[in-house]
Amino acid sequence: MKLLRINENDNVAVALDDIKEGESLSVSGIDVTALDDIQRGHKISLFDIKAGENIIKYGFPIASAKEDIKAGKWVHTHNAKTNLSEESDYTYDHKTYPDIKTNDRTFEGFVREDGRAAVRNDIWIIPTVGCVNSVAEKMVKDNQDLVKGTVTGLYTFPHPFGCSQMGDDLATTKRVLTGLVNHPNAGAVLVLALGCENLTLSMFQEALGSWNSDRVKFLVCQESEDEFSDARKLLEELSSYAGKFERKTLPASELVIGMKCGGSDGLSGITANPTVGSFSDRLIGLGGTTILTEVPEMFGAEKALFDRALDEGVFKKAADMANNFKHYFTSHNQVVYENPSPGNKAGGITTLEDKSLGCVQKGGTAQIVDVKEYACPVEKKGLNLLSGPGNDLVSATNLTAAGAHIILFTTGRGTPFGAPAPTVKLSTNTALFEKKHAWIDFNCGGIAEGKETVAEAGERLLDYVMEVASGKLTKAEEQGFREISILKDGVVL
Repeated sequence: MKLLRINENDNVAVALDDIKEGESLSVSGIDVTALDDIQRGHKISLFDIKAGENIIKYGFPIASAKEDIKAGKWVHTHNAKTNLSEESDYTYDHKTYPDIKTNDRTFEGFVREDGRAAVRNDIWIIPTVGCVNSVAEKMVKDNQDLVKGTVTGLYTFPHPFGCSQMGDDLATTKRVLTGLVNHPNAGAVLVLALGCENLTLSMFQEALGSWNSDRVKFLVCQESEDEFSDARKLLEELSSYAGKFERKTLPASELVIGMKCGGSDGLSGITANPTVGSFSDRLIGLGGTTILTEVPEMFGAEKALFDRALDEGVFKKAADMANNFKHYFTSHNQVVYENPSPGNKAGGITTLEDKSLGCVQKGGTAQIVDVKEYACPVEKKGLNLLSGPGNDLVSATNLTAAGAHIILFTTGRGTPFGAPAPTVKLSTNTALFEKKHAWIDFNCGGIAEGKETVAEAGERLLDYVMEVASGKLTKAEEQGFREISILKDGVVL
């Protein structure tokens, strides 16, 4: 099978393999002859499409034709354009879909003193300001001997912020860093401050709220004669505390899983993203929690997504989230639809609608139970939306700060990075899986090859996530790739 027509209303199909000009093809009972060479992941017109008519994929308009397009022509940026504008009115037409049932799953995780589950038992050093990044990195290097017993690692996450910031930017930095301190995968945390930064330690502690003094320690470098020896003593105490936790069997319902995509291609919305959506529905059916973010990659697909809001209140929060993000674009004199990257376009994604309708496949069919602001912890079991941009590192940090134990990251072109939370890379195609075996954990390419269904891949992914939750290292973890990036919008002093 060389073509896939995703929805019976589509007037384009997606090439599952490279197609040569003149090749005769058939899909859904429609015969068509290719009038161009068409690369895998790109679109071919199934019918004549007149200039100005909508191009339909996933059953929704993804663009309008710039010119008359004959059946068999390659459909892409040269002959199609977005229908999006900066203004949108959203209406709520509540839709529900059948729950997906699956066999019970368990994992071997940790239980914190507050009752939350964890899938790692790390010690984290959290710098409150970029000035102490190198100090924190030396502390990690010098104290690796404290990673013993059930402690799974000692890590720090450098960033450039915490000083010379004001207003929303300072609040954002504070929210992300306190979210990391409170993350259950951190069995113990050393908060490392300089002493003169805008994000003062007292301000940080106030935002942190209550904390267990055995689990969280603080060190201000300017107040210490030798911050390295002082850190050693504190880290020894933290290692002793974290080492008391042991893995035990826990139900899948305790898991919180973040979902995002990056380096997408024309197969993302056909293989990897629907696989994650199938996984999400299955985990939610078991009582678990998933988080979908990347608001700009919902533009053009809001109707398909927001109609699954649990009630009018959740729908309004979702609509406000989208409109606020559009205002974020326009307030910076940017258009909302200039999103697909050069790599996305090379992979077959034509417009933001095309990208978004594929992107939201990661949300499956479950009801949206809540909508959260950037880096705010999720509180309700089920599918949550999280406000934030699509940038890979910013988005993965956002999901981690919101409480995701594990992040599922789909990609058609590949990327090596990892978040503080274990980051599972899923390839949209087998060629990428085979080429970048040091990056990719899970292959969804078999769907395009007819070797498995989306449902089968979703079940397989559910099993794989249980392995990662039980301690199996992701490829990024094996490489030691753990990074954060914090959203910045305003003035730097």
